This record gives sequence, structure tokens and C-alpha cells, in this order.
Amino acid sequence: MKTIFITFLIYIIFTSPFNAYSQIPDGFVEIREIIPDIVIDLRYYSNHNFLGRQVEGYKANKCYITKAAADSLAKVQEELKSFGLSLKVYDAYRPQRAVDDFVKWAKDLSDTLTRKEFYPTVEKSRLFADGYIAEKSGHSRGSTVDLTIVPIPVPDQPEFDFDNQCECFKSVDERFKDNSLDMGTGFDCFHPLSHTMNNEISPQQRANRMLLYSLMTKHGFKNLPEEWWHYTLTDEPYPDTYFDFVIE
Repeated sequence: MKTIFITFLIYIIFTSPFNAYSQIPDGFVEIREIIPDIVIDLRYYSNHNFLGRQVEGYKANKCYITKAAADSLAKVQEELKSFGLSLKVYDAYRPQRAVDDFVKWAKDLSDTLTRKEFYPTVEKSRLFADGYIAEKSGHSRGSTVDLTIVPIPVPDQPEFDFDNQCECFKSVDERFKDNSLDMGTGFDCFHPLSHTMNNEISPQQRANRMLLYSLMTKHGFKNLPEEWWHYTLTDEPYPDTYFDFVIE
């Protein structure tokens, strides 16, 4: 009877959708193992994000993702390189504890340190209702990535300055000087202009988005319509598992 109980307990632990691995599970890689020349700008490891600080679970400037997703991204990268361009990743695998950190932050209505840049037209009390913050994220399944395109050689990028924030939907000459192609808004901009197919952006901005969209969908990813930067591998290997191993 004891053996049956232990077997059942092991089954529950390793099949739970909130399985918390302390070590990197099989099937995950640090993305530069597969794509050495990819550009990493891990925003949740820095203070340049809507929390304004390093997020729980991000203890190293490393970008983990499932190998299946990395292999597909490598094909996108190869196509971009022929045009003198590269992918730049803002986020990939995200520990569940980081998502929990987002939720905790969103419930603290007194903390509006980064509102001017990231959610200038949205009341913080509306972030859940409007779908900007949720208690679960596809990122925690390991096959979702937030990314953009940068020229090669990669231009310099300034440090984020809390005292000189600019609304993320303003023109490229006004908002934070991200070194990417102009996609019409900054990353993590909680605004309708971030919707991938929004037709209120310029022709060049639409063309830049469509370059990213066409290559990502060609190589097996699907886009989240509300976020031009957000893509998930269609045949993700862990569609029901939300991981929580720390990035370190």
C-alpha cells in the first residue's frame, strides 16, 4: 500500500500543471546555445519594465526556452541575417513566481512608478479587467517569446531613466530609444497601438511588424493579436505545464 501511495505522489508531482522544477527540465536550453548571435535584452532582469525593478525569479541574464522553440527561432534568425538583421529577445521562459510578482504588483494601486511609460492611458485598477495582467502566462510553459528585430551591427541603446519617461505609444523620436526597428510602440506598451494589426501606425511601422509576423508564422509560431512582440510555438511541447524554476 505504501508503494502505491508513493507512486501516486510522484505521478501528481510530475504531472501537475504547476510543477515547480528546481533545476532546468529536459527539453529546455539557454537560447544562445542554439542561436549564439541572437540579441538578448532581458527586461525583467533589469529595472526597465512596468514594475520598475528586477522581477522575482530572474536572477541571471539568461534566456531559457524549449529546444523546440529555439530550433524554430534559429530558422527565423537565419532568414533575417541575410538582410543584415537579427532577432532581439525581451523575454522567453518566465517562472510562475514572476507571474505571481506581476499579480502582486498590479494589486498595489499605490505603486505607479512606471505608469507614464507603460500604461499612461489605463487606470492601474483596470489592468486585470482589460487583460493586461493575468494569473497564468504562456511564457511559463517555455515556448512563448517576446521579441523584435534589430539591425546588424546592433545600435547602442541608452539606460532606462525613471526621471525622463515618455509614453510608449509616442513617436520613435520621443519614446525610449530602443535599438530595434520601429514597431510603432515600445515593448510592453499597454495601449491599443500595440495590437499587431492596428492600422493607425505608419506604413513603415506596419511593414516592420509584418516582417516579424510573416517570418515567425512561417516557422511555426502564432501571434497574440494584442501584442506585436508576443509569439508562441504552435506545437509547444508542454501545453499544459507551467514551470517555476528560477533563471540563474
